[in-house]
Amino acid sequence: MNSINLTQRHRHGGNLHQFSAEVGIPVDQLLDFSANLNPLGPPKWLRAEISAHIGELVHYPDPNCENLTKALAEENGCSPDNLLVGNGATELLYLLPRALKVERALIPMPSYADYEDATRLAGIEVEQLLLDVANDFAIDFDRLSERLQPDQLVLLGQPNNPTGRLCDIERLRELANASPRTYFVIDESFIAFVDEGNSLRHERPANVIVVESMTKAYAIPGLRLGYLIADAAIVTQLRRLMPDWTVNSLAQSIGCRALADHEYRRLSREYVVQQRLALSGALAELPGLYIFPGDANFLLLRLDDARMSAGELARRMLKKGVAVRVCDNFKGLDQNYFRVAVRGAEEQDRLCGVLKDILVPSRTGSPRRKTPAIMFQGTGSNAGKSVLTAAMCRILHQDGYDVAPFKAQNMSLNSFVTRQGGEMGRAQVVQAQACRLEPDVCMNPILLKPNSDTGSQVILKGKVCGSMHFSEYTDRRQTMFEVVKESYDSLAAKHQVIVLEGAGSPAEINLKDRDIVNMNMARYADAPVLLVGDIDRGGVFASFVGTMELLCESERRQVAGFVINRFRGDQSFLTSALEYTLRHTGKPVLGIVPYLAQLGLPEEDSVSFKSGGFRQEMTAVDRVDVAVIDLPHISNFTDFDALSIEPDVHLRIVRSADELGKPDALILPGSKNVLSDLDYLRHGGFAERIASLASNDCCEIVGICGGFQLLGRRISDPHAVESDGISRPGLGLLPIETVLAPQKITVQTRARHIPSRRELVGYEIHHGRTNALDDSLEIIVRNSEDEMLGGSVHQGRVWGTYLHGVFDGDEFRRFFVDGLRRRRGWSAEGRILVRYDLEPALDRLADVVRKALDIKAIYRRIGL
Repeated sequence: MNSINLTQRHRHGGNLHQFSAEVGIPVDQLLDFSANLNPLGPPKWLRAEISAHIGELVHYPDPNCENLTKALAEENGCSPDNLLVGNGATELLYLLPRALKVERALIPMPSYADYEDATRLAGIEVEQLLLDVANDFAIDFDRLSERLQPDQLVLLGQPNNPTGRLCDIERLRELANASPRTYFVIDESFIAFVDEGNSLRHERPANVIVVESMTKAYAIPGLRLGYLIADAAIVTQLRRLMPDWTVNSLAQSIGCRALADHEYRRLSREYVVQQRLALSGALAELPGLYIFPGDANFLLLRLDDARMSAGELARRMLKKGVAVRVCDNFKGLDQNYFRVAVRGAEEQDRLCGVLKDILVPSRTGSPRRKTPAIMFQGTGSNAGKSVLTAAMCRILHQDGYDVAPFKAQNMSLNSFVTRQGGEMGRAQVVQAQACRLEPDVCMNPILLKPNSDTGSQVILKGKVCGSMHFSEYTDRRQTMFEVVKESYDSLAAKHQVIVLEGAGSPAEINLKDRDIVNMNMARYADAPVLLVGDIDRGGVFASFVGTMELLCESERRQVAGFVINRFRGDQSFLTSALEYTLRHTGKPVLGIVPYLAQLGLPEEDSVSFKSGGFRQEMTAVDRVDVAVIDLPHISNFTDFDALSIEPDVHLRIVRSADELGKPDALILPGSKNVLSDLDYLRHGGFAERIASLASNDCCEIVGICGGFQLLGRRISDPHAVESDGISRPGLGLLPIETVLAPQKITVQTRARHIPSRRELVGYEIHHGRTNALDDSLEIIVRNSEDEMLGGSVHQGRVWGTYLHGVFDGDEFRRFFVDGLRRRRGWSAEGRILVRYDLEPALDRLADVVRKALDIKAIYRRIGL
């Protein structure tokens, strides 16, 4: 590899392509502290503004920038005749020496190198006024005043680049007024990051020309936009020298939009002050560095280390992916100076970590970087990200990595109880199994269980913290994000790799600012994002492009590529679409996963269930018919997954009373709002049909958890857990009464099914406290403490239990199915036909997904 030269060819910061070529690190993986741009990045409206004005590119731009000039005049309180817009501040700085009739220039140094270049190109003699390092490069106005002459051009920065120092604005104004035949060019390219009271735009003396950069203030260096304020005669002379159309139409439109965004400028100033103080404090703790006081969005540093120069330090840093600006080409600075931009907190932490690693070598090696991570997000719900997350977990585990899953916030009624009694999303339990790990609530620190159209029960780190309206939860979400980050850090400290899952879509523009599960979580984890789209639904490429269009620039950088899911057919037909997507977004498609029917894995939420996920054709004669009522607030619908794999069971979902028919078994599932679902059963005509089936010797009626409660004689909610404190008669098929209590029971349970003598293993999640009302109830399920967890009547034809996962046990499930066969008059199988085991399904899934994804590219992006 050629030696790295950070000072030749391109003397400014921000040349990431040169840096990338020299160290072989992709541009998007370099952390750039060499360019002094707004650390907040471009405004969030930038991409939409560009898209809205793309059509204007078929016309020449306005050569006079009339709309932007008018907006600038209003913003600055001056006449449009005093304004000139340019292709960045640098263009204007190069025009000024040619337009002004001066013989010499005076430049306080160190300063922006183009001041000297611009004046020398215009044939003007340059004099230097070296600023005193002992005075931290502050301008000495007495010395400056002594050097002033008529027909002279003075160029200085306010604040100065590279020192970041502001000068006394009143002294500068007095000096300009006292020297009317001397021109003062005040470069305020970084004034947006300091108090506006330091600007000469207002109360500007006639011989002062103020140059402003919008490029830096709005982080749009690729567009280039600047302007100057001067007397009308100077502006007129400059216009004669400036070619037409130097400012493109997009830049003009964005300039107008930017001037109206006062909030962005306010936030930028506040953020820069905060982060500059934090960076200065962190750097001060490192040996061998002197931090010069500065007021801008960057800091000048001197390296006092006999082992290396600033250039050598920068070379070592660049090899670690961090670029800084070596300042030895600034007059008045030597090989020991370099400059760093102010950036975000995590980026500054990385900068300081790299500096510490170089300046204070540790015998124990480099400090540990963030745990490698990858994140699956979707273009919408049910795109398949949960399954792909599980697949990636198993792939990484197969490849020898200690991997764990993580989802910051899950909205699902399908939950699980850990060994410690914490409640978490079932999807993360499956993903944990893919990693061969014990489920941990840190893998899903927030679980939302909807109990109405506008509210949910909130489970925080496994425990209920109350029911909240969506607006209340939104207000508290940022506080909860701290818990999420703590959970992630705890998990990441124990494992080598984390596979994260997002929720819904990252492009929900009404939710993005307070997001804690998609891009903000990806940024915190430093996880590249794979955006998953479901091609089976149609519109997958529009979803990819549309999602990217609605992401801000920092979010787009987080995206590593796309994954097409559920593809059927010949992939060669996708070639042109893949190429277009790459051209339009700059992101590749990193995998095309085929449609996988009958995965044999539990679904994350009720989307697939309610869309007919269990739909089976009744093709075999000797299959018993099992119907499950789709309650509006159905929960833990995966209780029936195991029944769906039995070859002699036809499992179907019932959504209207007319669909009930005459099943061999009818199951009432769990419910997150039992009283509301009780009303649904009555008003929908189910209650009468269920009573009729109960009187028929050919149908077995089963209630699980909430379904168990529904089968009873009364359900009461005196503490308003799921209602307004109402009490209602149940379906009356079991002699039990349930009272909902504030404290939720969440526990893993071992129990015994007394009639079959089979051991049952599952978990309880319920607020209900259920008691038998008379001796007609036969207790059929008892736990190890001999407590009642289930009962029956009519010789077991109507029964219920609190135990979720009751059908997961192969022996009990076969006992249940054989009972239905006997009631039909068929012979019992008497043996286990299939085993409900997720391990083979996870391995099959991993094999398919491994072949479909570009695993090598993904591993490189993760950093493995």
